[in-house]
Amino acid sequence: MQELPARRSLSHRMESRLADLARQAQLRKLCPSQGINLSSNDYLGLAEDPRLKAGLLDAVESCTKTGSTGSRLMNGDDPAWNELEEEFAIFTGCEASLFFNSGYAANVGLLSVLLGQDDLVFSDALNHASIIDGIRLSRAKKVIYEHTDLNSLEHLLRQHRNHGHACVIVTESIFSMDGDRAPLPEIFQLASCYGAEVIIDEAHATGVCGPQGSGLAKESGLEPLAVIHTCGKALASMGAFVCGSKTLRRFLINHARSFIFSTALPRYCAEQVKVALRLAMNMEDERHHLGALAASLKNRLSELGHSCGPGTSHIIPLIVGSNAAAIHLADMLNRQGFSVYAVRPPSVPAGSARLRLSLTARLDLSDIEQFINILSSIPVTQHHA
Repeated sequence: MQELPARRSLSHRMESRLADLARQAQLRKLCPSQGINLSSNDYLGLAEDPRLKAGLLDAVESCTKTGSTGSRLMNGDDPAWNELEEEFAIFTGCEASLFFNSGYAANVGLLSVLLGQDDLVFSDALNHASIIDGIRLSRAKKVIYEHTDLNSLEHLLRQHRNHGHACVIVTESIFSMDGDRAPLPEIFQLASCYGAEVIIDEAHATGVCGPQGSGLAKESGLEPLAVIHTCGKALASMGAFVCGSKTLRRFLINHARSFIFSTALPRYCAEQVKVALRLAMNMEDERHHLGALAASLKNRLSELGHSCGPGTSHIIPLIVGSNAAAIHLADMLNRQGFSVYAVRPPSVPAGSARLRLSLTARLDLSDIEQFINILSSIPVTQHHA
């Protein structure tokens, strides 16, 4: 009997790949947050709001069971979810919405079944990993346009104008790593000219931008094919909604695998999202304060000579460059009482490792000044070591 070649174990492969990451200063570790948090996505500060906590506790007390006991298509379809989906659709100005257990599940569930191998999808170069993965699963032809670059998008739309059964442009409204905005009205103009439809991920705009925090699409009066709104950031809850037409909702109920094959979250989760939504709608002061904090921090960083990109949102990239330098700077700031994290490739383009600063309405200007004072005390050579 012929002797088979020796196989390397999967454990050996995992160890080897982890060692490679460590050599490239790309190895990630789980680190609890400590100190003044400049990395939180709790943009409105609702995670510490006693009103939301009270609403959640009331919901838990009123529940007769702690689990949903099934998927939405089996016996887990509590009326609370349908009521919440109707309320969220009204909030966003859409016909209907469908709740998914996470933002990742929403994007993957939507894109993987909405598009097919004969379709074209134009995707911003810095779109979130969940968008990228959903497109991959769809097997549609993916065309990447340069980040927020309308000339690049139009060139590619013109180049592919006779290809594809259906054509979709997918973009975030506020980008997760650079904090800049997509030029949504102009994207819609191009979509109209070239027979494309638009899908928008509002993950970092939900609760923060637009009328009552309903997002940039609604603020601009646009009607995308689908809009994704997450609840785990500014709404301090969990899950995400895909908003659009009633037809889209029915289609996803019947085809989106991440919806069909997931056990529903329990009723009290729906009640938590509902309380958070109603609170967020009336938090104009917090939205204004958040904008003022972001403007102040960006101005102060610019005064110190730091590169922060073109964005004007509550997400501010302090771009360092090398992986090692970003890790070193984050470590020094952590030791001084600030919770900041280094973001490295592949999450961001090579050579643009950074500290991703994201602000919340719980901060005040004294926190910003304290951070700037500490940062300015670190020699510039150590920022870019």
